[in-house]
Amino acid sequence: MTDNTTDTRVLGSLRESDGRAVIHVEDTYPTDIDDLWSAVSTPERLKRWIATIEGDTSVGGTFSASFTSGWDGSGRVDVCDAPHRLVVTTFDNKETTVMEAILTPVESGTHLVIEERGILLEDAPYHGAGWQAHIEDLALYVAGKETTNWEDRWKELVPTYRGMKIG
Repeated sequence: MTDNTTDTRVLGSLRESDGRAVIHVEDTYPTDIDDLWSAVSTPERLKRWIATIEGDTSVGGTFSASFTSGWDGSGRVDVCDAPHRLVVTTFDNKETTVMEAILTPVESGTHLVIEERGILLEDAPYHGAGWQAHIEDLALYVAGKETTNWEDRWKELVPTYRGMKIG
């Protein structure tokens, strides 16, 4: 991945399911599946690119999360099929969403798909831009580089995601 402040790739899409939005983002990372799994599931590594997690991260466990985006809330680990699939339910005062990460080894490294389901339709473009900024930061982190100013990148991406039809 290139320096994401100049990256024009769109890594996400938006769709509707049961009256709510689903955010879908994906990218391929030049690292093995075990390293990427650790980066998306270990609290010590998560805080370097997306969120501070405190609490029980075992299946059925509950935790608190504070994302670089400013979102704060609680969560529960629903599925942990290391190193291939992680499903987490998050909740705050506004909504409950389900986040799913699927990792697949490929010739060039590891392909990651993240979906967040249950987003209010009017919030979908903001979440889509946010998830793209997050997975771009993940690419920088696994490459040993500094992550970006998340808010600046999010602001750059919001118009692109606002222009998407929720299909």
